[in-house]
Amino acid sequence: MNEYVLIFRMDILTEALQPTELQMKEYLKEWKAWTGEIAEAGKLAGGGNHLLREGRTLRSNEQSSEGPYVSNNESVAGYIIVLAKDMNEATKLAKKCPILRGEGTSVEIRQVGNP
Repeated sequence: MNEYVLIFRMDILTEALQPTELQMKEYLKEWKAWTGEIAEAGKLAGGGNHLLREGRTLRSNEQSSEGPYVSNNESVAGYIIVLAKDMNEATKLAKKCPILRGEGTSVEIRQVGNP
């Protein structure tokens, strides 16, 4: 089995796209069910978390900016690490992620390994 990081991106800037408190409760319920299904299959590796909106972006030449890196209004919102035999199996796990039902969201799948 190989480790794959599922990186969750969403629009953290557009106020109209932020979930309401009720939507967030439903989202968390779906999230727990999805990650529980992965864990029950023995495919949830250690590590993963939700990331807060605060941050700082460092660049070369000692440049920095306050806030997380945002491109096309998307920023990394969190990640989990899963175990899969290959990219296709990791993709199959990621396709069930509830974040994909939102507007301006994505899941990036990256294998963990040595360069």
